[in-house]
Amino acid sequence: MSWQRIALNRWLRLLEKPRLAHAATHGAMRNRLERNARFFFHGRRDVAQEWRDLGEGEALWLEPSGAENDRVLLYFHGGAYIFGSPRTHAAMVSVLAKAACARAVLPVYPLAPEHPFPAAVERAEDAYHALLASGVPAGNIVMGGDSAGGGLVLALLARLIDAGADLPAGVFALSPLTDLTFSGASIQVNAECDVMLPAGRVTELADRYLAGARATDPQASPLFADFKGAPPVWITVGDTEILLDDTRRIVPRMKAQGVAVQMNIAHDLPHVWPMFHNTLPEARTTLNNLARWITSRWIEARGS
Repeated sequence: MSWQRIALNRWLRLLEKPRLAHAATHGAMRNRLERNARFFFHGRRDVAQEWRDLGEGEALWLEPSGAENDRVLLYFHGGAYIFGSPRTHAAMVSVLAKAACARAVLPVYPLAPEHPFPAAVERAEDAYHALLASGVPAGNIVMGGDSAGGGLVLALLARLIDAGADLPAGVFALSPLTDLTFSGASIQVNAECDVMLPAGRVTELADRYLAGARATDPQASPLFADFKGAPPVWITVGDTEILLDDTRRIVPRMKAQGVAVQMNIAHDLPHVWPMFHNTLPEARTTLNNLARWITSRWIEARGS
């Protein structure tokens, strides 16, 4: 492990985790991440950005130089369904898109508490079908997301399966939030060692999103969803995260349903560490490994 990992973990524990723990409003959380993204997260200069309509809303398109136009990453940002935006995650996704030689699209989806469940997953489904309607074949799409966006993309996958829709070539998730009942042991076991997420706020934030809906609804908590017939899935999480068990429990459930799942548990890395690709060697390694997996999905889909 790198010295940058040690320094980053210390900074997150001393500054960012307390700020998340004590932020008074969802507006404060939103503003904090937007400011941090502008200051700390810088994407590739050879990846153009453009806002375009996609279905019933806007999306940020990333166009790397030399990308294969028929390959598209559909990416949903994290932020507890309450904060975050395509802008906050564009830098990381630009690095991934460049490594995978693909275009990427990050839809804007409605945030809670103004727009509670199921608004986000409905918008995600609309964005997927709009991408298909634009002429991109399902087999040329790989979907992904991080944290709440990771839960969102897995919920979308289950929704598409249930509807009998054409499915993407693959799905990936970074530190996904898959269980809004927070029944996994890691919520408590890793409460101290998680350097970023304050365990004491998870129920409050989930309640803002659910707004009275059942936490066990598979569209809110994909841990309880049916994934029979799903394409291959790639998931990574850190072993000190409070959301560790969100991955460790959904992966065997998927495997029991016949899904080809690759699980990668990293040691002592913070929540969604690929966001820190500008300074963290482990983040760049993860993105490169993921890009190779994504490319393999397209090669296999093309050969089938």
